[in-house]
Amino acid sequence: MNRAKEIIEKILYITIATVDEKGQPWNSPVYSAFDEAYNFYWFSDKNSQHSRNIRNNKKIFLVIYDSSVAEGTGEGVYIQAEAHELNDKKHVLDGLKIMDERAGKTKVRKYEKFSGGAPLRVYAATPTKIWMNLEDEDENGNYIKDIRVEVPLKELKELFNES
Repeated sequence: MNRAKEIIEKILYITIATVDEKGQPWNSPVYSAFDEAYNFYWFSDKNSQHSRNIRNNKKIFLVIYDSSVAEGTGEGVYIQAEAHELNDKKHVLDGLKIMDERAGKTKVRKYEKFSGGAPLRVYAATPTKIWMNLEDEDENGNYIKDIRVEVPLKELKELFNES
């Protein structure tokens, strides 16, 4: 569980998997930030494929994968979530603030650039289930395959609040 927290904190980009109205999959990497409840925030063009897909189907899947390590040693966090476009001014500004703080930006973004006729929108994803990939080994400690192990969201949130 500590490793899941480390990966979420370290990796700036998440991959969002969505599906269109015909069931065709779409995958998009985006810069993101998260809050203490592990809600993830990003902004995208409202007409991008993944944004249109989210309007059509709020169920998404996120992957945060640490590919900065040697071959065969990468680890990932897999998140089943529900996403939506933020429309309320306070929620939009809160999401932007969380993203800007993570990026170390101090300039306050204007709500108008993420509402009305502007092309960009802020999105949030609320996790419903989280997993980590681990290695399954035989009795001699030899690698067999990768497996996914659920990370209890409640315990992950408690870890966040301890830091």
